[in-house]
Amino acid sequence: MTIAAVIREKGRNVVSVSPEAPIAEIASIIASRRIGAVVVLADHGGLAGIVSERDVVKALAKHGARVLELTASDLMTRQVTTISMNTSIDHAMEIMDAGYFRHLPVMEDGALAGIVSIRDLVKHRITLHQRDLEALKAAVRQPGG
Repeated sequence: MTIAAVIREKGRNVVSVSPEAPIAEIASIIASRRIGAVVVLADHGGLAGIVSERDVVKALAKHGARVLELTASDLMTRQVTTISMNTSIDHAMEIMDAGYFRHLPVMEDGALAGIVSIRDLVKHRITLHQRDLEALKAAVRQPGG
């Protein structure tokens, strides 16, 4: 099973900001939309970075309230690990585990196609396991099963 299946389920909607977006605005977006990260897009639309709720909390611990005066460009992770639609779900989970990532942008033909979170992947696997369980239950209920 690949990431394409997860993106089909959850959709391609990605919350993005510009590099100039104030951290106060990003914190508000993260809180109101109940998401864990925003993608930072460059002027040309390419992936410039990612700002996670963890990035904001770390910066708050380091800079105090002054963090709200910073911008996405100041805090974003610039060397973003990405995956493709063809990446297996298992491999994506391995990447997340190894890098301590909770979010991975998904690229397709050099463009941003979506973003997956560890929650998305776990939810997808639970759904698959539930389907398998229902199929097994149905098979057992069959005469001769």
